[in-house]
Amino acid sequence: MKRILIVAPAWVGDAIMAQPLYARLKAKHPGCEIDVLAPAWTRPLHARMPEISESFDNPFGHGELKLGARWKLARQLKKRRYDQAILLPNSLKSALIPFFAGIPLRTGWTGEARYWLVNDIRTLDTLALPQMAERFAALAEDSGVPLPRPLPYPQLHVNDAERQATLTKLGLHLDQPVIVCCPGAEYGPAKRWPARHFAEFARQCLARGLQVWLLGSAKDREIADEIEALAPGVHNLSSRTTLAEAIDLMSFARVAVCNDSGLMHVAAALQVPLAAIYGSSSPEFTPPLSNHAEIVTLDLECSPCFERICPLGHMNCLNQLEADRVTAAVSRLAPDLWPAPPTASIHLTPI
Repeated sequence: MKRILIVAPAWVGDAIMAQPLYARLKAKHPGCEIDVLAPAWTRPLHARMPEISESFDNPFGHGELKLGARWKLARQLKKRRYDQAILLPNSLKSALIPFFAGIPLRTGWTGEARYWLVNDIRTLDTLALPQMAERFAALAEDSGVPLPRPLPYPQLHVNDAERQATLTKLGLHLDQPVIVCCPGAEYGPAKRWPARHFAEFARQCLARGLQVWLLGSAKDREIADEIEALAPGVHNLSSRTTLAEAIDLMSFARVAVCNDSGLMHVAAALQVPLAAIYGSSSPEFTPPLSNHAEIVTLDLECSPCFERICPLGHMNCLNQLEADRVTAAVSRLAPDLWPAPPTASIHLTPI
């Protein structure tokens, strides 16, 4: 039985976009055992991926070398006798533990002068693999072998008993259809749709008798509080849930409205109909991997810039993206909840 260790990404969205790689490895090596080495906060994601056997915590923060601690962890992993390690981060540090653990085949893309640590090193063709998920999945193939397409979409599994327990704990109900809004984006403000637009959309939802749940981490509490002040009646759950609970709650949504963020990819992996809002980032690189998603973007000349803060100071890509554009997307995703306005008839006068 082939045993594979994945050095997984630290970001929630990236961790989800790695799942097609795991599915491809299972298809290529039936019966293989896949473990991940990842930050502890991603455990709820990997626990919901049936391809993953075990998840080991990677305790090293960004920029931390700690060679002694890495050596100690590598000695523990060495006992598991992995046949291969696949390194998804491109950093030199991410290659140290597989090297110290003596894993014979260590696969990854070129990056940070780590040639002597990665003995199955690949050169990325960005035109052939424009999406991050494709770049991850391609590492399942032998060097030079094209990535089979179509790429399988991520799928997170949820447990009905855990979902219900989360509802009960937070005092929520399903008497009215749920719209989940995720106003955060950890990368920076240039990926966050303004609070006033989220609030306008939320008020329209409430007027239609729909529930609005705001999900996010403690870092998103400020913008969530602002939305709540502008749209009284929303359920502000930002910072009140764990990631596991946020996944459970997302699974109840009839529609989700999200910035390009980790929770956007959670919604996609749960197959929740999704309006995905893009500002400084690109749906060509990190799209929601779902057949039930609509991209909402102005596609301005200055975007995508991939900056955390708008370099031009106006953030027109999101400030000028009005709530009506999102409601139009929602009406297409869930016409039973939000029927599109009738098209005005045109009367022609005979000549």
